[in-house]
Amino acid sequence: MRVTVIGAGIMGLSTAWALDRRGHSVTVIDRYPVPNTLGSSVDQHRLIRYPYGAMAGYAAMVGPAYRAWDRLWADLGETHYVETGTLAVGTARHQWLIDSVETLSRSGIGFEELTVDELARHFPLVNPEGLDRAIWLPTGGVLLADRIVEGLARHLTAKGVPVLAETPAQEIDPERARVTLEDGRTIEADRLVVAAGPWVTRLVPGLAGRVTPSRQVVCYVKPPADKAADWARMPMVLDIDPRWGIYVIPPVAGTGMKIGDHVFSLTGDPDRDREAAVGEEAKILEACRSRLTGFAVFGIDRLKTCFYTVQPDEKFVVEPLGAAAWVMTGFSGHGFKFGPLMGEAMAEVLDGLRDPASLTRWAAGETA
Repeated sequence: MRVTVIGAGIMGLSTAWALDRRGHSVTVIDRYPVPNTLGSSVDQHRLIRYPYGAMAGYAAMVGPAYRAWDRLWADLGETHYVETGTLAVGTARHQWLIDSVETLSRSGIGFEELTVDELARHFPLVNPEGLDRAIWLPTGGVLLADRIVEGLARHLTAKGVPVLAETPAQEIDPERARVTLEDGRTIEADRLVVAAGPWVTRLVPGLAGRVTPSRQVVCYVKPPADKAADWARMPMVLDIDPRWGIYVIPPVAGTGMKIGDHVFSLTGDPDRDREAAVGEEAKILEACRSRLTGFAVFGIDRLKTCFYTVQPDEKFVVEPLGAAAWVMTGFSGHGFKFGPLMGEAMAEVLDGLRDPASLTRWAAGETA
């Protein structure tokens, strides 16, 4: 079977990887260079972790996702992952943490509840003031995102899979799996998969309103020299406050220390709105000053923007388009960890080994 995949981010490349493993003829196209530094998948890190609030369907996917990553590492011949463990903190009012504890307990995923004193003793780089609850999991860690995307593209190219950079699609025919490029050429196939990230509504206008490009600003910081080694040994830190919340990614494997929030801007043009202005990091830094010990003496390395493609309930949209195409979108900032797993699931559907409707429900995190 011939398959064209639009988008060389984690979803598109993972789908191409899974289809190639099954013996299909795959072509990947992307409107920008590969890796596409403007895409949702390309930055130093992404996180994989079991705490997922009330989203039990996605918590249940994490174990299978780890196994899918292991299959990918075996094919790449290298592992781009650093296990850090997961530290989630909050108060008795923080519903995300309450829901995470309930979901983890029901699913049998191991975690340890920490008192404030235990938190201060075991993780002194986290300021316990204002906190009254914390959970610690030895599982969870950092996926080295830009290295993964580059490694996947290199692997596919070595296998003979065309990965066509700077090849923008103008329009698609989902009934015939045909792609018309901006230069007028067409690509014919038996099936088409659209994984175009924040550009998806340009090719599938019917998704406008269902998914929205969202410009996000993250901040890379420099811990003081006498604390740099301590931070490199820290777990990821999740402080998901009901108002907005932050996440802290430790500096592992030569990467920087990154801090971001999880409030969606739901604005921005992925081709233009790329520069972060001074001051956009203010809310993130304010939270860090109260949550991270000694943050006042940290240095600011740089600001970076990325674009999510947000579905209002943060549920992934993986569904058929016409007779011969599928779309994979709406990954809302938390999809990267499931890339190889989603790619394998899409390959199974295209091979007729998985029910299409069940894939759509599963990808949306539905557990029943």
